[in-house]
Amino acid sequence: MELIPAIDLKDGRCVRLFKGDFAAETVYSNDPAEILARYRAFGARRIHVVDLDGAKDGTQANRDVIVKFAGDCSLKLQVGGGLRSLERVKALLDAGVERAVIGSVAINSPDVVISWLSEVDPARIVLALDVRLDDSGLPMLTTHGWQQTSSVNLWSLVERFVRSGIAHVLCTDVARDGALTGPNFELYADAVRRFPELQWQASGGVATAHDLHALRECGVAAVISGKALLENKISSEELRPFLPNASSPVSM
Repeated sequence: MELIPAIDLKDGRCVRLFKGDFAAETVYSNDPAEILARYRAFGARRIHVVDLDGAKDGTQANRDVIVKFAGDCSLKLQVGGGLRSLERVKALLDAGVERAVIGSVAINSPDVVISWLSEVDPARIVLALDVRLDDSGLPMLTTHGWQQTSSVNLWSLVERFVRSGIAHVLCTDVARDGALTGPNFELYADAVRRFPELQWQASGGVATAHDLHALRECGVAAVISGKALLENKISSEELRPFLPNASSPVSM
């Protein structure tokens, strides 16, 4: 299992939201390149970048920062937020981003995104499916930067995309995101059991090295973590088994 550090961008700064609430924002750096360099020093191979402005309103306010990141050949990027047209997806991939992360449009217009897979290598697309559990425990999908909850559940949408050749699915339990309360292990174990052919990425709630080991036991291919890394909740030695380029101890 690979640990993919996260950088969330808002107004050109590195921030984190609490449970997806844009009013509950913590700024970690006014210079996102500083955070990128820190993750590189950890031994990360790949970085998950979210344009929160794009996720919220479809703008690409942080595009210049992302394109500059993509020029760092030592790291691979998967980037999401506001990618609601094929043109934007292609432009991002052409700029050097490894994978485009598609969220709201995949939920609201799945046939549109499925049609994109005939023009873009499906291996370069990550479905970002963010969920809130309903009263019965069913994972219901959210859209537009987690501001809206849809009537579509996670399992039915994934079933539809599996038939179209998608390989990577990132799933976030919104209630756990930024809360440092531990991931929803039951959700990810169920996801892997239902769709073992997919490369699942888990996100939300990571707080300790135990969480990383437990997620690996669930069978996910990768885990996204932001706050736990930004706040040094896990030591460099504990991180090393999950960072492909961490060949020797590093300083936090």
